[in-house]
Amino acid sequence: MTLSTECLSILQLSDTHILATPSATLLGVDTAYYFRAVLAQAFAERKTFDLIMLTGDIAQQPVMESYQYVLEHITGYGTPCVCLPGNHDDYALMQKILNTRLVNCRKQLFLKNWQIISLNSQIIGEEGGFLPSEELAFLDRCLSQYPGQYALIAVHHHVLATESVWMDTMMITNSGDFLALVGQYPQAKVVLNGHIHQSMDKQTPSLRVLGTPSTCFQFKPKSVEFALDDASPAYRHIQLYPDGRVSSQVSHLLEPLIGLDGGTNGY
Repeated sequence: MTLSTECLSILQLSDTHILATPSATLLGVDTAYYFRAVLAQAFAERKTFDLIMLTGDIAQQPVMESYQYVLEHITGYGTPCVCLPGNHDDYALMQKILNTRLVNCRKQLFLKNWQIISLNSQIIGEEGGFLPSEELAFLDRCLSQYPGQYALIAVHHHVLATESVWMDTMMITNSGDFLALVGQYPQAKVVLNGHIHQSMDKQTPSLRVLGTPSTCFQFKPKSVEFALDDASPAYRHIQLYPDGRVSSQVSHLLEPLIGLDGGTNGY
């Protein structure tokens, strides 16, 4: 399905942190409720999307029930969805449960003259990110084999610094290798990431890098240590044009975030 002949319309949701039971809370926040609320607002405001992208930390407790909850609520919108893992996820379990015609973990997808490439930056048992040689080789093949397709690349961890000292210890450690590889391919136009629980919009010489707030709680920008922000949950809308242009907007939930325990030192 396509929104129009002018552009592709993509909804990015990130860091949903769904727990094992819908009534459970994380840092005082009902993550399941806000996931549903953000999803509903996105479709109310934009009406339709060509693709939903869930860019990691889909589950806070990566159990069957967490992923089944996400699958049920995404499926109800009848829109294709691509899921990739974050540091809190169980990728093998994701691939088993999020494995339907509409909602799955495809690593490469073609929409008109764009290809969507998903990468796995997870280091099992650690919070930070890394792209192993197999992921970089996969990315290289995708870009080299389809020079006529513009490319959007999605990954959980960030490849450019956020200016939050504590958060930037969890960047993709070999982001320089990633950026050097992508820099060889002018058709690669944009990178989407999650993980940072805040908005980021930066430009390299050849690439736009977009970080997206969480559908639950946010981190305080430019903080030295772990700190929470009171900004409301959000989603990102991305438009991909036939000539390779990219436009994007972040939209926050119209209702405030309730229940956040701002005195915590982590989660």
